[in-house]
Amino acid sequence: MTNKWNLIVDVARCDNCRNCFLATKDEHIGNDFPGYAASQPERTHSWVDIKTKERGSWPIVEAHFMPVMCNHCDDAPCMKVAKDGAITKRADGIVIIDPVKSKGQKAIVDACPYGAVYWNEEKQIPQAWIFDAHLLDQGWTKPRVEQSCPTSVFRTLKVTDDEMRQIAKQESLDVLLPEQNSKPRVYYKNLHLMTSCFVSGSVVVHVKGVEECAANADVVLKRNGAEAGRTTTDVFGEFKIDKLEPRSGRYELQVGLEPAHSLSLTLDLVDDSLNLGVMTLNAKA
Repeated sequence: MTNKWNLIVDVARCDNCRNCFLATKDEHIGNDFPGYAASQPERTHSWVDIKTKERGSWPIVEAHFMPVMCNHCDDAPCMKVAKDGAITKRADGIVIIDPVKSKGQKAIVDACPYGAVYWNEEKQIPQAWIFDAHLLDQGWTKPRVEQSCPTSVFRTLKVTDDEMRQIAKQESLDVLLPEQNSKPRVYYKNLHLMTSCFVSGSVVVHVKGVEECAANADVVLKRNGAEAGRTTTDVFGEFKIDKLEPRSGRYELQVGLEPAHSLSLTLDLVDDSLNLGVMTLNAKA
């Protein structure tokens, strides 16, 4: 089987330094690469964009960042609307929007479900991140987004489709908008940091009249009688159960600390992550 290019993006590693965004600008603003891409406008285009997601509420709040770019789909929606060979899918998996043949075809922009194709008003052409195909064809082993990243957010792989499927399974990788069935070649690690909710809180216990952090307490979250998550409190009595579906409704939380303390409560997960504040364990009867 043919080796094809894939990109893994680790959301947990991105700190919004925007080096990937700037490196792409540096590569393409003012530079034409015939057969690959015309120059990028100085403004309005973000071929590598950074999406932001805030989760939680004080005192447990998180901010995460996710680079988004052309996914170089194997069943690319943009190709289905392109005319006159304006878009090609290379044998190595990279999708190229021809900067000459695509002139006037704004429908290509609208077809992308990821919002990763931009319209160059001056040149009247659609444009997107080309996976730095012009550099890879010269012998580079990674695109500039990976080369410029100080926190190792990106990992480029050139492997067979079977190998990539195995890697995706082993590393629990996800793709954006899987319901589109576009077969993207950009994979995400820790995508739940952008798409899921968490429940958190702090647990205390009274020992001989003194309030102390309840470390190593067992915390179990249940929904409709089935376990939805489990963890233990840290040395500060804090816990977090992640990867919960937004707006998933009512849950039961059970906290236990041996030998004789526990609590149980119900909660509703509505729109966002939920912090339950400080909870005091009761002595078992």
